Amino acid sequence: MSKTNTKGGSSRVLDLIEKGGNKLPDPAALFLGLMLLIWVLSAIFSTFSFSEVDPRTGAAIVVNDLLTGKAIANFLANMVTTFTSFAPLGIVLVAMLGVGVAEHSGFINAGLKSMLKVTPQALLTPMLILVAIVSHTATDAGYVLVIPLGGVIFHAAGRHPLAGIAAAFAGVSGGFSANFVPSSLDPLLQGFTQEAARIIQPGMELNPLNNWYFTSASCLLIVLVGWYLTDRVVEPRLKKVPVQLDPTDSGTTMEALTPREKTAFRVATLSMLLLLGGLFLWAAPGDSALRSEKGELAAFAAPLMRSIVPIILVVFLVPGILYGYLAGTYRSTKEVVAHMSKSMSGMSYYIVMAFFCALFIDAFNKSNLGALLALKGAASLQAMQLPGGVTIVGIILLTAFVNLFIGSASAKWALIAPIFVPMLMQLGISPDLTQASYRVGDSVSNIVTPLMPYFPLVVVYCQRYVKSTGIGTLTSMMLPYSATFLLLWTLFLLAYWALGLPLGLQATYEYVPM
Repeated sequence: MSKTNTKGGSSRVLDLIEKGGNKLPDPAALFLGLMLLIWVLSAIFSTFSFSEVDPRTGAAIVVNDLLTGKAIANFLANMVTTFTSFAPLGIVLVAMLGVGVAEHSGFINAGLKSMLKVTPQALLTPMLILVAIVSHTATDAGYVLVIPLGGVIFHAAGRHPLAGIAAAFAGVSGGFSANFVPSSLDPLLQGFTQEAARIIQPGMELNPLNNWYFTSASCLLIVLVGWYLTDRVVEPRLKKVPVQLDPTDSGTTMEALTPREKTAFRVATLSMLLLLGGLFLWAAPGDSALRSEKGELAAFAAPLMRSIVPIILVVFLVPGILYGYLAGTYRSTKEVVAHMSKSMSGMSYYIVMAFFCALFIDAFNKSNLGALLALKGAASLQAMQLPGGVTIVGIILLTAFVNLFIGSASAKWALIAPIFVPMLMQLGISPDLTQASYRVGDSVSNIVTPLMPYFPLVVVYCQRYVKSTGIGTLTSMMLPYSATFLLLWTLFLLAYWALGLPLGLQATYEYVPM
């Protein structure tokens, strides 16, 4: 088959996926339907007994019936708090207050114009993906900052904005475990790995950065592969999709900045740098209030990590307001508040989807069906008794599949680490390598599952430019990234292992019993 025909065949497959996906109900209705399905399945499977042991309780896994009178009463009583405690909701809305002002005042617009003047057109895609990867350090900030800015940047450069959103989404979520900057995820996963390893060797200690070298090297892979796919596969396919930007949307234009705008941008940028500098000076001392009790900044419990969203609010709100007043966009506080309201109104559709998404995820977690799925898959893989290298690939594939249903990286690893880590230790494979294989599988399927909490938000970002964007559009757009990342990242890990390159600090490939 010729290269041309192969490309045409791939394009037709993606078109079919897009059409089929867009025929699904609206995401809000889809989440509602899935929640009802979970209720029915929980009632059916609650009548069965399972031999798999839940590592969280030490007892056999039990599926909870959500159709009992007590369960339904609890569902109704807790519905409001289930919605308001949905983590992505607060992150998105609070961050968008500051980002909305920075965007509508013209500050972000001015910054993009300045950046595009110094960034070669050919390097725009890799630069965006690299920024998306680094955004992992600030927990979920990339979803509310980098992904929408990807569309704005590409639109400003005369390229298709959906390609920019796709590239940023691939970097933020598809390459979730590729980062050369340590984050709170590293000690979080290491904690579960260490506890699982102690099943075989009590008292075993692992370094929180035991995968750091591998995740750093993975950045290069994700940037290069994402660059190729964006420019050669995804964007060419989007040429037939017209951009339908709302006339009232500020968008981003390429007109040169006026002298007044240039001055406003310099002052606003200086204020942002001063805020970040002040934050650095506050965090630097060993006894800083931003550090955890152990003196760590990147720990999950550190106040700095828990304050990322408010920091985003302030760091964008202050320069946005300054720019607006100095550039003439704002003349009173009413206009500032009006732009905050405008940014919130753009999130109304996401709020509706988030309501039903929160209810579905809560039902899925309470039913224990996700935990059962993960444990069944892990037990099946264990029963196959495959060679170590094949088992590593199996872990990646199983994790990528389970990730379609359970988005939380820590929740999945808490379930399956107690199975995989001891199992591979008995084959002579270190916990460090097992954890690295898990991190690959945990990343690659994030971008193709509507059940990922931020997936509906990315649909909303796309609808800013193409009103007809649906689940199928986004899934077909991201599928090339997901499939290619899965294949090449798996091969990359196997090659990394074969070459004996260091995985991370104090990490090994082999486990030798003490």
